[in-house]
Amino acid sequence: MEKSRKYANVIIDISHEKVDRPFQYRIPERLQEKIEVGTPVDIPFGKGNTLRKGYVIELTDEPNWEPDKIKDITGIRQDAVNAEDISIRLAAWMKRHYGSTFSAALKTVLPANKKQARQKRKFVSLRMNVREATEYFYECVRKKQKARERILREILETPDERIPYELITNKLNVSAATLKSLADQGIIRIEEEEYFRKPVAGDSSRYGNKVLSPEQQEIVSSFTRDYDEGKRETYLIHGITGSGKTEVYIALIDEIIKRGKQAIVLIPEIALTYQTLMRFYRHFGDRVSVMNSSLSPGEKFDQMERARTGDIDIIIGPRSALFTPFPNTGIIIIDEEHESTYKSENAPKFHARETAIELGKLVPDGASVVLGSATPSLESYYRAKEGEYKLFELKRRLTGGTLPTVEVADLREELRSGNRSIFSRRLQQLMEDRLSRGEQAMLFINRRGLAGFVSCRSCGHVFKCPHCDVSLSEHRGGRLVCHYCGYEEPVRKICPKCQSKYVSSFRAGTQQIEDEVKKFWPGARVLRMDADTTRTKGSYDKILSSFANKEADVLVGTQMIVKGHDFPDVTLVGILAADMSLYASDYRASERTFQLLTQAAGRAGRGEKAGNVVIQTYQPEHYSIQTASKQDYEAFYEEEIAYRDLLRYPPVSHMMSVQIQSKDEAEGMEFSNKLRAMMEMANNKLIFGNAVFIGPAMAAISKINDVYRMAVYVKMDDYEGLIAYKDMLEKYIKDQESAGRLRNITVQFDFDPVNGF
Repeated sequence: MEKSRKYANVIIDISHEKVDRPFQYRIPERLQEKIEVGTPVDIPFGKGNTLRKGYVIELTDEPNWEPDKIKDITGIRQDAVNAEDISIRLAAWMKRHYGSTFSAALKTVLPANKKQARQKRKFVSLRMNVREATEYFYECVRKKQKARERILREILETPDERIPYELITNKLNVSAATLKSLADQGIIRIEEEEYFRKPVAGDSSRYGNKVLSPEQQEIVSSFTRDYDEGKRETYLIHGITGSGKTEVYIALIDEIIKRGKQAIVLIPEIALTYQTLMRFYRHFGDRVSVMNSSLSPGEKFDQMERARTGDIDIIIGPRSALFTPFPNTGIIIIDEEHESTYKSENAPKFHARETAIELGKLVPDGASVVLGSATPSLESYYRAKEGEYKLFELKRRLTGGTLPTVEVADLREELRSGNRSIFSRRLQQLMEDRLSRGEQAMLFINRRGLAGFVSCRSCGHVFKCPHCDVSLSEHRGGRLVCHYCGYEEPVRKICPKCQSKYVSSFRAGTQQIEDEVKKFWPGARVLRMDADTTRTKGSYDKILSSFANKEADVLVGTQMIVKGHDFPDVTLVGILAADMSLYASDYRASERTFQLLTQAAGRAGRGEKAGNVVIQTYQPEHYSIQTASKQDYEAFYEEEIAYRDLLRYPPVSHMMSVQIQSKDEAEGMEFSNKLRAMMEMANNKLIFGNAVFIGPAMAAISKINDVYRMAVYVKMDDYEGLIAYKDMLEKYIKDQESAGRLRNITVQFDFDPVNGF
């Protein structure tokens, strides 16, 4: 609760265009302690003082104009909570929790609010009785009125049914004028009706319920028991690749729908939407819809209307689908919950996981949240271990397959023995074998963190920052730079560990791999999937279905090929440059590497045939590569959490990145130092608890579009303490902006950052 203030800025119409135009009202003394940001209020509006519903978006002591002309708030609205109220409250929570303007938070939670014209369709049916129509038909035949003859023949075949207008104008080649004339004569009836755009096209023949394994059934039973007892928990399903998490989701949703509730299913990327959507669509028919950025504004608007009016029960999509205005959400499922795409890159920089949990508290009767992953984020697993989330495990593959055999190829050894190709000898051998047997292979290039890390190709030594345990990135001018604290050193030509001269920054691409495959195996049919080949709408599905239909032997791609796809004939996965993502200047580098490798390995051997995986690396002894090769999440978690604990990184502690962008580098750095000094002063007085400060340092990409970027990091065990620092800085920044002193500087906040800045 914010401390009581004299005035409230209130928005009345929450369509997108109006959220930036609040009206100011005085808060009467009797309501001082009861009104907070997000509260729905009754206010007198306009000349006639009509009573309108509004929402408080800001509390202040500063009147915007003469105080005696400011009207009083009449009272607090007491009506039942609706989807709009929930959106406002969620926006208020996001503003406080992540830092941004209320307007930006509101625009995030009201994604498709711009009204679109409804689609209309016309139908043609018989108006007169069948006997009279038949007589008229023969009259048209006699008079050789061909168009009228065609219409009546079609209508008389099914006289009780309506025929789509387009069918008559297109297929029967009849003009609109002819149809109008027949309608005017009272022979046919033309009806028009509005309909929702439905972005899902496909066979909705419902499948019967799949028989669940005892492991799967236990999850569904436990969840349902909790739900019926009124417990709204957060659950983490840790299931190995191919263990049937989607079947569990479908069974959980079935139970929720039986109880008159709706379901939101979040998936990480549009690439996965079609494949996932069809599995749900075949089960639930057209009670399910999709929300993603490839839909037209009209399609988006219609899906929101369908949700509002109860035309659908389930929405599937990336993180924006979380804000679907269902009146009665009962479950929110976040699949592949470890994915970084669940964190927004624009203010407010919210995380879908925490926001879903908050939304679950706000909806009537509450909603349960289910997280699923083969490689859970450290945050979720840590909270499950601490008892904050309820943990379920699926340890058996249901596809009939077993986990693949994983081998690690040491690229340093390959180099020593004279193999300079991008394929290790073991991978070459297995590729020969699979191609000769007519089986399929996937080659995955781990391009994450390609900031030009520098390593020795002879001993595997990577140049790292002595203060931050992240790799240094090669910059122009022969410098190696740490993106966390700003440490620099010159690029060296000789390895300090083994004195070898094979020191270089690593770069490789999918195009290069595709060319190499064709050179080694000229007969192989190769498909490539990366940002270049998936630019056009529908290209993801086209490439994936071509591969599924065995129109290619080898699929080469970046991380988009390793996510959730199921190809029974893939018996070999080659992971090239497995350690690439280890060298990103990011404390999450080891976690990302482990997740990518485990997910990639999980694509092999999902059918009847056994699978092999070859992980190629310059650092075979690294724990994330060792544990991924054994598919041992527990071992990885224990090692990684110890490192996070030692350095006070999330999830053991919390972290806030204060991100400063300035057109003038010196001015930006001076302001960044000022913000750090203010926080240190508050910390010395122990106003907000004990914090650790890092920086200011230049961002990983220090300049974009001639704007310099820098950051100050604050680590703290208490998240509320970080919010207090954020509030203090926001107030200072607002005062500076009001005084006209911050024309060239913007500041954003990122809590527990997932992606580098």
